[in-house]
Amino acid sequence: TGNNPIRVETCSGVISLEIDEHKRVKVDMGSPYLEPTEIPFVADQRATTYELEADGQVLEVSAVSMGNPHVVLQVDNVDTAPVESLGPTLEAHPRFPKRVNVGFMQIIDRQRFRLRVFERGVGETLACGSGACAAMVAGVQRGLLDADATAELKGGELSLNWQGEGHPVIMTGPATTVFEGQVRI
Repeated sequence: TGNNPIRVETCSGVISLEIDEHKRVKVDMGSPYLEPTEIPFVADQRATTYELEADGQVLEVSAVSMGNPHVVLQVDNVDTAPVESLGPTLEAHPRFPKRVNVGFMQIIDRQRFRLRVFERGVGETLACGSGACAAMVAGVQRGLLDADATAELKGGELSLNWQGEGHPVIMTGPATTVFEGQVRI
């Protein structure tokens, strides 16, 4: 509602959001957690990318937490990425003791990327805000994305901004009603 942010309490803390004149929601998603112990991820030390063995291959991945753990894997094409087979394998990888959301990221250019997310305990989702933020952080850290970029997901597009370590990820996207109902208690 303009300049009056709405504060929402989540399991990971309080987030602030604003609704702009185009009815797009701007959310301060907080700063990413990059230390392996904070993700949690088993690693000897913090790095921009890690080698991870899965399905008989060694993958180069990024590990990020946005209040929930994410692993981001760069792929040539999200349409042909092995989301259904590699997603469950990585979700349950022993180096992620609390399991992990798996992002398959295709870089289009420095301001745009495509993303598919295999969400832990759920499977592939149409959209994942925290997954888009984690992919943005991974892309910026790897030098593949600028501080402002757009994520294309099956469920729509999100505008993202991350100015680097110590700064929050700002996510802006449309908000629509997807369900109304009543619960009898």
